[in-house]
Amino acid sequence: MSDDTQYWYNTETGEVETGRRSTWNHLMGPYATREEAEQALERARVRNDVWEDEEGTWRKD
Repeated sequence: MSDDTQYWYNTETGEVETGRRSTWNHLMGPYATREEAEQALERARVRNDVWEDEEGTWRKD
């Protein structure tokens, strides 16, 4: 998959970019679809919540 067929979420602008156009400091991705990139922050939040729950369980053992 070339860079131009991938989608990136720009955390600085809140916009989805087709292909990597901005610096890595502000990008999440790549994602296969625009819809996936639009959901980047929510997906990261859910993943972080799961990790925090797993870490809490691990620390209790």
